[in-house]
Amino acid sequence: MTLPIDISEESGVRYLHFGSEWVQGAMRIRKPDALELDYTREMMAGLLLRDPPWPRRVLLIGLGAGSLAKFVHRHLPEASTTVVEIAPEVHAVARQFFRLPDEDGRLEIVIGDGAGFIADDPRQWDLIAVDGFDRHARAGALAGQPFYAACRARLSEDGLLAANLFGQLRGFKTQLQRLHKAFDGRLLALPEVGSGNVVAFAAAGRPVERSFAELRERAAAVKAATGLDLLPTVRRLEKSGTVQNRTVRF
Repeated sequence: MTLPIDISEESGVRYLHFGSEWVQGAMRIRKPDALELDYTREMMAGLLLRDPPWPRRVLLIGLGAGSLAKFVHRHLPEASTTVVEIAPEVHAVARQFFRLPDEDGRLEIVIGDGAGFIADDPRQWDLIAVDGFDRHARAGALAGQPFYAACRARLSEDGLLAANLFGQLRGFKTQLQRLHKAFDGRLLALPEVGSGNVVAFAAAGRPVERSFAELRERAAAVKAATGLDLLPTVRRLEKSGTVQNRTVRF
């Protein structure tokens, strides 16, 4: 069954839809490699939690408009990226309308099921970013306990999982509980952004420990290197009151 795909444009931004009102990706036409949507910026907040040259090996499950793939390819030159996308038509649209670059030595596109890929491919990853939804904003197997356990097994010692969740959906708390179980509680859920997205990070190897002062310092360095401004994320996390002793630990 072919996925219904719609493209819209407003105020210099091109949007991707899967036959519904849900926005599945966006690109500011004058800045095609920038991360336009709030939640996509927060999917890269691992850059605050690990030191460069992290990440060297990136796995993206769900291509959408290709925002994360383009950002990593352009701004993290030491990283190689594999993208797993179940719908070949999404790949075609990302190339035609959202300026996804051609595959090369640093970018690999795999057309296939993300859950099956994680279960079968033995490679280890520094960053696994999961952003896969259907036209009804359902994640299916990408929200299941076996999938999260398989992600944990595929992370390197410095590896982080970044998962895009919808805080407004009925299954949100269940997803957080599954992540909590899969990673023995080593989980950080960022505050919900205006679109309703919640980005959760999980780790299985080397612990994450960053004070807010260190997070602000890293945010300044990331912005200088890539143009990505994660300081608003740090401020929102600080104001949320969910971090004890002003230090992120997980």
